[in-house]
Amino acid sequence: MNIPETLKYTESHEWILLEGESATVGITDHAQNELSDVVFVELPKVGRSVNAKEPVAVVESVKAASDIYSPLSGEITATNPDLTADPALVNSDPYGKAWIFKIRLANPSEASSLLDARAYTHVIRK
Repeated sequence: MNIPETLKYTESHEWILLEGESATVGITDHAQNELSDVVFVELPKVGRSVNAKEPVAVVESVKAASDIYSPLSGEITATNPDLTADPALVNSDPYGKAWIFKIRLANPSEASSLLDARAYTHVIRK
């Protein structure tokens, strides 16, 4: 299972790339593997203010639909238009081309509650 050391994680299987007071969010390799073939991604609206742990997007696969939660509070600043045309990017490149949204952090200190790669590995092995 691919779990990059440079990212942060949530127990609900989002990955987070922190870049100053902004973050890029997607779902983990483990999550995409559990979902299997992703067929649709509902993206959040740019400009939307969200709270940490609030559902903001939906990923649908041939097996199920899953909410994607904002790992941190803030404003959605961008979404990935490539996922609309090719939702299977979530399966083929979960940590690269399949980022889902970017957020400007309202409270950067919330990031201290995110998991590192080691802690996330422990979560998925339970």
